[in-house]
Amino acid sequence: MAPTPRPQRWLLRKPKGDAPTRLFCFPYSGVGASMYNRWPKHIGPAEVCLIQLPGRENRLRDPHYGTYEQLAGPLAEALLPYLDRPFGFFGHCGGALPGFATALHLLREGLPTPSALFVSSQVAPHDGPFGRFLGMTDAELAVELGELTRAMGGTPHPGLIDMSLGVLRADVDANRAYHLAEPVRLPSVVHTIGWDADQEISPDQMGGWEKYAEPGRFRPTVLQGEHYAFLGAPDHLIDVLAAGMARAQEETEEGGTDGPRADA
Repeated sequence: MAPTPRPQRWLLRKPKGDAPTRLFCFPYSGVGASMYNRWPKHIGPAEVCLIQLPGRENRLRDPHYGTYEQLAGPLAEALLPYLDRPFGFFGHCGGALPGFATALHLLREGLPTPSALFVSSQVAPHDGPFGRFLGMTDAELAVELGELTRAMGGTPHPGLIDMSLGVLRADVDANRAYHLAEPVRLPSVVHTIGWDADQEISPDQMGGWEKYAEPGRFRPTVLQGEHYAFLGAPDHLIDVLAAGMARAQEETEEGGTDGPRADA
């Protein structure tokens, strides 16, 4: 097995030690952590920690992670030094399932699990695979990469599009391969975030996530905006994330969480 890259390689910037909580944000398919360049460094008191997956941006020479299951172990190992306080995972679309898979790995290994799991624009693992990208040719994916680049505020460059296409294809293949036959309940509060003008997935299609939360710990939300509205860190999204992370901190201070669990 290849050595696990040092923890800093998995994060765009090293977390600081003074934040009471941390929110780890996963990039969606085909792009890297810089997709969050319009997000604040803190959401309330929670520090925003940007996950950098291999094969993109400053990890361009690192091989692709393979499947979500193959990603979860090395990523969890790299994040472990920073899971010493309440934390959450956020992922949008193609970033949501790697986040869930990592949370599930932590649970099964008896390691600290996220207090909050925020899932934006993605179906539950037993309802997938799902999404337009699954049936696209490389040429069609290249067009989508151009649109993703524009949505992030950049200008598509043919050379960079060609370079990124292999990563996007591998990410799509990982999505296609991921499916759970039965839901697994997490100790996390599971927040789903749907968007009322999202043409990729309806908020109604996200209801399956309720089966991954313990009774009373499922929080569905529908916000105004289209599929990529989250990139601009709109206030109504930040409010949802801030409230969820504040509650995670309160539960810990009140002794309302029992720590890692591996009995689900």
